[in-house]
Amino acid sequence: MNIDDARIIDLTKILDSRGNLSIIEENKDIPFKIERTYWIYDVPGGEVRGGHAYKENQEFIVALSGSFDVVLDDGKEQKIFSLNRSYYGLYVPKEMWRQMKNFSTNSLALVLSSTKFDENDYIRNYEEFLKFQNK
Repeated sequence: MNIDDARIIDLTKILDSRGNLSIIEENKDIPFKIERTYWIYDVPGGEVRGGHAYKENQEFIVALSGSFDVVLDDGKEQKIFSLNRSYYGLYVPKEMWRQMKNFSTNSLALVLSSTKFDENDYIRNYEEFLKFQNK
């Protein structure tokens, strides 16, 4: 995988005077089946989340509230994606080093994952990640 496989995906947005609605459907809006869902919130100012890569897991990250940056790294190149709307999200392919930072007050990040939690899928050391990328 390389950094160009990561991309912002616009979600279906249904506008209504009573409030808007957006939809995420597996294998339609995002390119995988959803096996796990989690959210990140109450991040103290200046903190960084992530700092790892997955061998197999893919993710789709949405800023449901507030804003934050996602820094992706494929071992050769880095890109920063700023998420600040609930009607689009970032597709993160497997084998990407990721960090989330610059969380605004009361931000809420929704993360949809293609695999169930498996500690063996994680690469938590950047030097090991670089070796994995050069396999």
